[in-house]
Amino acid sequence: MRIEDTIKIAKRAVLEYKLCDSCLGRLFGMLGYNLSNAERGWTLKALLLMEAYNNLRVETDTIMLTALAASGFKPAEAALKKLGVAKTEEASCYLCEGLVSRLNELSMMCVKAGEEYEYETFQVGCNIPKSLLEREEKLWLNLGLTSSESIKSEITREIGKRIEGLAGKKYSLKDPDIILLVDVEKWRVTVIPRPVYIYGRYRKLVRGLPQSPWLYQPDSRVLYPTSIEELITKPLVRIADAKEAKLHAAGREDLDVRTLGSGRPFVVEIRNPKIRRINLEEVRRVVNEEAKGLVEIEDLKYVDRRVVPKLKAYAEIARKTYVARVKLGREVSENDLRGLEKAFRGAIIQQRTPSRVLGRRIDKVRRKVVHEVKVKALEPRLLELEITCQGGLYVKEFIHGDNGRTRPSVAEILDTSVEVESLDVVWIEEPAIVRSFIR
Repeated sequence: MRIEDTIKIAKRAVLEYKLCDSCLGRLFGMLGYNLSNAERGWTLKALLLMEAYNNLRVETDTIMLTALAASGFKPAEAALKKLGVAKTEEASCYLCEGLVSRLNELSMMCVKAGEEYEYETFQVGCNIPKSLLEREEKLWLNLGLTSSESIKSEITREIGKRIEGLAGKKYSLKDPDIILLVDVEKWRVTVIPRPVYIYGRYRKLVRGLPQSPWLYQPDSRVLYPTSIEELITKPLVRIADAKEAKLHAAGREDLDVRTLGSGRPFVVEIRNPKIRRINLEEVRRVVNEEAKGLVEIEDLKYVDRRVVPKLKAYAEIARKTYVARVKLGREVSENDLRGLEKAFRGAIIQQRTPSRVLGRRIDKVRRKVVHEVKVKALEPRLLELEITCQGGLYVKEFIHGDNGRTRPSVAEILDTSVEVESLDVVWIEEPAIVRSFIR
């Protein structure tokens, strides 16, 4: 836009609307460099003042001086006084109605609201009254503007700059620790902390303990009135002074299955924390102590939120090793056992959704890999199976066959019924992707 066109539009804006320096400058916010909107607006008013003062024989120029003075432009007031023209009553800015002049007050409110929270980076959000936004849009359309900046953008930027100076924190558009949401209409500030994500691995040391909260009823399969999620998250909520926390695990074990060895990978999402940097070794100690032998956690690390969907997807392909104690319907030979090991060396299993979960899972056929089965005879009809397989395999059904819904199965290869007496997860492959998201 040529400077002549800019001044022409600025003249119309001053005559038709009473605009403060910032609101006038913001009409041309995408023009120029290294100027605030207030500086840009003041400069435009100064140019209009000089033009009007040098051509006072034209009546409209007196009107321009009056309009400038009414917008709060002090040099125009001084010019009118020198000419003996009565002082014009200053009007509130047509667009912001004085809001821009109160940005220091809003900035102090933000700093005060953030004092309860531990943070290094922040972002400012802003709720602007609809009526103000409509006025702004109509003004743009009336003047034919294409290079304007919205008042919302200016408010968030200018408040952000002030907070950096007042609180010594850093404004960040990417993953800030907190968002300071300014509600202009209600004149209040709300703090929205970004969740904290902590990776770790848990061992489930008992049977009958659910992963997620479950309605506890005596004499049911649930043996404990708690869950893995509660045992891990409750101490974290307390330590981080947070609102709540959510456990995201790489898969889940059945209620009656333990998870041993190095444990199952998980991420805890701590929501609305006031404390962000906590001692992870202290967390490990407290969780393990308060879990009283039901659960143990280890290998805690701060991670990026993007690891959560990666972890869940990883659970479907990661290698896992189970140890099962099974009872056979008949005695089998050593050749039968070696044949079983051979049959499941890199075998593809066709597994229809198990009967026991049909009510809550879609009925479909899944293809999963069994990498290896090692067999140890404990008694003539009692075996220990060490099964290394792809994540997502229903291991119990792989063993007993689920009435032919899983093929091939241990029961099919041995040509006998197989009852699973106990099952444990003893190894889960470490997700290499986690290392990419450690903070």
